[in-house]
Amino acid sequence: MDWIKTGVPGFDELFEKGIPKGVSVLVAGGPGSGKTIFCLQTLNYAALQGEKCLYMSFEESEEKLRMHMRDFGWNPEELEEKGLLVIKRYDPLEVSRTVEALLEKARKELLIEADPVFLPEGFKPDRIVIDSLSSISTAFYGNERNYRMYAEQLFRYLESLNATSFLITETETDPTRYSRSGVEEFLADGVIVLYNIRKGERRESAIEVLKMRGAKFQRKIVPMEIISQKGIVVYPTQKVFGEF
Repeated sequence: MDWIKTGVPGFDELFEKGIPKGVSVLVAGGPGSGKTIFCLQTLNYAALQGEKCLYMSFEESEEKLRMHMRDFGWNPEELEEKGLLVIKRYDPLEVSRTVEALLEKARKELLIEADPVFLPEGFKPDRIVIDSLSSISTAFYGNERNYRMYAEQLFRYLESLNATSFLITETETDPTRYSRSGVEEFLADGVIVLYNIRKGERRESAIEVLKMRGAKFQRKIVPMEIISQKGIVVYPTQKVFGEF
């Protein structure tokens, strides 16, 4: 089995060998917990190692994501020029309309004969970020069944690409469920949770590997911080002050 590193200082130390290559991983957390930064950081690291990386945004614009990267001292334009990074914005409503039209055409058959997402032509990524499943699920508002079918097909499709994928999901600040529908955390091979823990008047950022099929990892919540011109830094040997 091949393994990958995220390149997030301290985080990779939580694993015995790393994250299995080709798995799908949910990156779950509340607003402002650092999910987008975590995913941009691991793509930046991978691209610098020569891997092809795709950031699929269903929320923020391409330029805003590039600006986030520049804020931490990374150079997205250079990676894009080398053909190692593609940042592309998609319309979640267009996804839901396409799926529902195909389902109507197939007379509610369980299989849809179309790819659930469209990769840039001629670009075969080694790592993919989807930001976010929450935005896609909102576009299916009122039709949970269609979204579940879409999510199942999306995970199967990502597995067929043999790319390592990170799928962002928005949760509550102190989550007990790690995706909007509850189905994604069972479809995913791994779940990484980012917390913003409150104790009195203070908050502390923390991170946890909740599950990762095929990998040995430390089962604990550890503190992290977001540092200007550096990104996320994890402290695997320290304890968080907060209690859940």
